Formats: sequence, C-alpha cells, structure tokens
Amino acid sequence: MIVTASAVVLLAVIVVLLRSGRLHFGPGLAALLLGFCLASTGAAPTVNRFLVACASALSKLTA
Repeated sequence: MIVTASAVVLLAVIVVLLRSGRLHFGPGLAALLLGFCLASTGAAPTVNRFLVACASALSKLTA
C-alpha cells in the first residue's frame, strides 16, 4: 500500500494534537477517518465501508 504525503502529514498533526492534550481521542479518530476518506488513499475503500456499516447500524438502532 502506498502512503501519500498528505496522509502522513495528517497523521502527524493528529498525533501531535492528541499528545499535547488539545484534541481528545474521539474527535481525533473522526478527523483521521475523514482524512482517509478525503485523501482517497488505498485504505479509503475500507474506511468508507466501515463508515457505511456504522451508519447503517446506527440507523437500525434509532428506528
């Protein structure tokens, strides 16, 4: 799998923010997942399937 420079930079920024305490784990994870979706890396289809599965599960819980 090829990792793009934008994915590396995004991950580095999120790690720095998490370690400094300015960003909590939940929002950090959301930002990381959104970053992978937007960057269209090789992991994007897997992340997209995961997000669709989560949304589907949540919609079934609230219905």
